Amino acid sequence: LVLGACGSAEPPPMPLTAELSAALVPQDQRLAQLYAGSCKACHTVQDSLAPLTGDRTQWDPRWALGEDALLAAAIQGKGGMPAGGQCFECTPDDLKALIRFMAGREDAQ
Repeated sequence: LVLGACGSAEPPPMPLTAELSAALVPQDQRLAQLYAGSCKACHTVQDSLAPLTGDRTQWDPRWALGEDALLAAAIQGKGGMPAGGQCFECTPDDLKALIRFMAGREDAQ
């Protein structure tokens, strides 16, 4: 019997549909408002080419680049994403929290 791997590994992430992604909302009320006013417009639409909120199959390769790289991309803009994600009220800490939420990494600190 080989039992070494039983229960010890996290199952691989599964892709989310745009509908499931759109149903996700940050628990923090302020972040939920910021998310709804900027990030959600693209990060819940498959055709936008933005990684879908909560879809670890899309976010994990980006997360592997490191939080600092993701924050820099959010601040500077990347591809079709405008600088700051057009969240004019967002501080760098807000952007970090929003990235964690969208990447399914709210527990990361």
